[in-house]
Amino acid sequence: MKRETLFKYARENFNSEPEYLWKNLPSYAVLRHDDGNKWFAILMNVPGTKLGLETDDEIDVLEVKGRPEYIGSLRQKEGILPAYHMNKEHWISIPLSGALSCKEIYEFLIESHELTS
Repeated sequence: MKRETLFKYARENFNSEPEYLWKNLPSYAVLRHDDGNKWFAILMNVPGTKLGLETDDEIDVLEVKGRPEYIGSLRQKEGILPAYHMNKEHWISIPLSGALSCKEIYEFLIESHELTS
């Protein structure tokens, strides 16, 4: 999945535009609820090694909130990693170029949106 595909989905389904909050991290984008407050996702480009992967290449990774009771088992699934930026007990990282389908990524985005409402 590409960044713009994800952003288009967020725009059409949640009325959310990516916000670039950090001058020193110009590719990091947050997605907020349309009331402008809470984040429901953050998209970052980070070296794979910072995520425990065996590559120094920067990859696009989406962080979304999950149900705490499922986080441990979700991390066992291919294509899901512990949160890089957010609280590891409540958030997961999903490499956009990983094993998950677009449909699966959208389902995690929807759940994160609901959990952060």
